[in-house]
Amino acid sequence: MTRSRTTPEEALAYHFEPRPGKYEITASKPMATQRDLSLAYSPGVAVPVQAIADAPETAYDYTVKGNMVAVISNGTAILGMGNLGALASKPVMEGKAVLFKRFADVNAIDIELDTEDADEIIKAVKLMSPTFGGINLEDIKAPECFIIEQRLKEICDIPVFHDDQHGTAVICAAGLINALEISGKQIQDVKIVLNGAGAAGIACLELLKSMGARHENCIMCDTKGVIYQGRTEGMNQWKSAHAVRTDARSLEEAMVGADVFLGVSARGAVTPAMVASMAENPVIFAMANPDPEITPEEAHAVRADAIVATGRSDYPNQVNNVLGFPYLFRGALDIHARAINDEMKIACAQALAKLAREDVPDEVAMAYGRKLSFGRDYIIPTPFDPRLIYVVPPAVAKAGMDTGVARRPIIDMKAYEASLKARMDPTASILQGLHARARQAQARMIFAEGDDPRVLRAAVAWQRSGLGKSLVVGRETDVREKLEAAGLGDAVRELEVVNAANSRHLDQYKDFLYKRLQRQGHDRQDIHRVAARDRHVFASLMLAHGHGDGLVTGATRKSAHVLSLINNVFDAKAVDGAVGVTALLHKGRIIFITDTLVHEWPDEEDLATIATRAAGVARSMGVDPRVAFVSFSTFGYPVSERATKMHRAVDVLDRRGVDFEYDGEMTVDVALNKDQMAAYPFCRLTGPANILVVPARHSASISVKLMQEMAGATVIGPILSGVNKPIQICSTSATVNDILNMAVMAACKVG
Repeated sequence: MTRSRTTPEEALAYHFEPRPGKYEITASKPMATQRDLSLAYSPGVAVPVQAIADAPETAYDYTVKGNMVAVISNGTAILGMGNLGALASKPVMEGKAVLFKRFADVNAIDIELDTEDADEIIKAVKLMSPTFGGINLEDIKAPECFIIEQRLKEICDIPVFHDDQHGTAVICAAGLINALEISGKQIQDVKIVLNGAGAAGIACLELLKSMGARHENCIMCDTKGVIYQGRTEGMNQWKSAHAVRTDARSLEEAMVGADVFLGVSARGAVTPAMVASMAENPVIFAMANPDPEITPEEAHAVRADAIVATGRSDYPNQVNNVLGFPYLFRGALDIHARAINDEMKIACAQALAKLAREDVPDEVAMAYGRKLSFGRDYIIPTPFDPRLIYVVPPAVAKAGMDTGVARRPIIDMKAYEASLKARMDPTASILQGLHARARQAQARMIFAEGDDPRVLRAAVAWQRSGLGKSLVVGRETDVREKLEAAGLGDAVRELEVVNAANSRHLDQYKDFLYKRLQRQGHDRQDIHRVAARDRHVFASLMLAHGHGDGLVTGATRKSAHVLSLINNVFDAKAVDGAVGVTALLHKGRIIFITDTLVHEWPDEEDLATIATRAAGVARSMGVDPRVAFVSFSTFGYPVSERATKMHRAVDVLDRRGVDFEYDGEMTVDVALNKDQMAAYPFCRLTGPANILVVPARHSASISVKLMQEMAGATVIGPILSGVNKPIQICSTSATVNDILNMAVMAACKVG
């Protein structure tokens, strides 16, 4: 895999635009009327206040406490950057908060405490703990992190979890369960060497010992060598607990005959010679970030039988904390747990290990870019496996119930699993899967509008994200000036800038275009002007001749005009079967609206073609299509000639014998709301529609823009379908991210 790179400018823009920060608070109850306000606040709020005062456990029923986690740091150990202070840690803590929401639908809020005094932190967290269902400690340096977590566990009646310690430990344990199964070894028998005696390293060894690893078989090392019984230099009570009787004094000596190496230390700490000295089928978890103690290539060069994991996403077997903490808290919150204990952590590790041994869904394999199956290169599930949300939390919850930390046990586990499935946000996994497919494709993407800063930033992001090669149509001096103005002056060397005026292919392009357009009133001079001076046409000619793999355009001109220019080179008209499909992503749902680009007033035959094209787009994005032909009438009432063509389109699809669900005509609320749809038991759709075929382009445009402006929906499209080359047309209001997403669609040949 090509490793993704981001620039400081991109990172700052991401955090600044369109508004600073990574999350906002939204109300979950109506707040529109005086009655709403009187229920939300005074006088109605007095009723739950009294109920909670009478029975404190009802706070979980009447407030967000049961689904709210505090992400707390003092900034003394930020990532690998060290002690930069509480305020500097805020971007990381905001990021942790949104990961909770993204992966497990847990609400989280970041709190940065401006003190390095452990007692002050303990007191502050204790005082605020009634607000939350759980506490996630983050980026607090050792040894204070041990003291703070242990004391808070003793005095708080909600889970307190230091993810830097236990998150890594849980995922490490999950991978080790499977690695030992593959190597045919038992945890109680293996010799384990750990390098890095900080918070994560100590937590890893403690969890593995609680799972059966023997104290005398586990050797811990730090920068001064082996931690052995009798050592005094650089010791503390947490290291001393893991001191063993051994003659080994260095990591090199400890590694001889070792079955397992766990690294949470530094790049290059392990040499090929050390790996060569390990036992048969060695397990190597080189988890230092961003660069491992030894790379998989280096390890496999001397030991082909090694099972290797790292913290990197561009290698197999990524030890990623996001596989653990969201689901641990999800399970703990759902039983109103008093703590997250070792049994719950072990249950999480075992559930992850078991999931990796099961058959991998096609959409996960497609997103990862290759077929995944349990083995040496797949011992840990991928972070975007949709099964995590309903596999791991039930295991955690059951362990919590079995060990007596649950305030409110779950009675019906099957119903609980179903409720967890309903929490999944399919849109995020869809986009992540498409990006993974694009990275695998490594397309040469043509960005037609090299004079627009948004397009240039997207082109830089395309290349630096490892998605492929960027071909920018424009003048090199103009491109350089605009990149420098955007703070990306060094990127001009990376991009391939293509200027139509001096292209060596221009004569070939003009000959092709003349043959195509000579009987449509174009002479040689016309052809020269349109081929050499219009970037949309020139970019289309590049694509037609295989001088690029995909094309993104439209950011600077109206889509209808851009489409007319593309039609000089390709057949992208209504009569050719071309269709525009727009995807709306909103509140965890994805809805496709069509036709938003090509057909002005389609008849029933056109509508049937539009539905078929849209179904293909949905499937290429991993969505099982359910098509509704929508109108202002439902199944024939009220009667209108404008609605008639919508139910006739159903008859056309009947004749064509298509292989997806469809029905109509129906109103939008019937199409999207299962309760409304239930009033029509004869409806063919097995669930709410995800493709809405509308009567005309103007209604499609109105629908999309209304959802975008009023509801804040994310818009991807219009996605051009039915053209024999991957072309995508952005809107003129497209952001850098929108343009990048459209390039991904082109690379994945969506449409």
